[in-house]
Amino acid sequence: MAGLRRGLVLAAAAVLFAAAMLPEAAAVRYTVGDKWGWTSNSNVNYTIWAQGKHFHTEDWLFFVYDRNQMNVLEVNKTNYENCISDHPLHNWTTGAGRDVVPLNVTKTFYFISGNGGCFGGMKVAVPVEKTPPPPKAAPAKSGTTPSSPSTFRSQIFVPALFAVAAVWDSILLML
Repeated sequence: MAGLRRGLVLAAAAVLFAAAMLPEAAAVRYTVGDKWGWTSNSNVNYTIWAQGKHFHTEDWLFFVYDRNQMNVLEVNKTNYENCISDHPLHNWTTGAGRDVVPLNVTKTFYFISGNGGCFGGMKVAVPVEKTPPPPKAAPAKSGTTPSSPSTFRSQIFVPALFAVAAVWDSILLML
């Protein structure tokens, strides 16, 4: 049993090591209203909350709220401005009070809370921009290219070798 546990720990370490070698994802998850969440009780100004942020495609909005009192509705600009919740474009409310909205289109998303929450300030406009390209790699040193064997060996081969070795070790320990 101890050998199996050791093998699993090695496999997990190899997977984590391999994951660390992958490029970092650019997506960001924003909690709407930060620590206060999506509520009418905290005097959060959601317009000001959104102003200092740059939302990009692939980002996510995370709405945290009291599921018995609030909801998350995506509406058009006119309904946003007038707090009309009768015909939302999308009802993101799942019933858990923990709703995640993918920002997968370049446009301005308009969210309100029905049940009177919008009139209390529970509305936010989120302008979404196209995700910027990743930063360019530093110039290669003379005599090397980005696709050199050492780059392949360090970024793909070594993590893969560790993963295979850990799995092999786990299999041998189970026999």
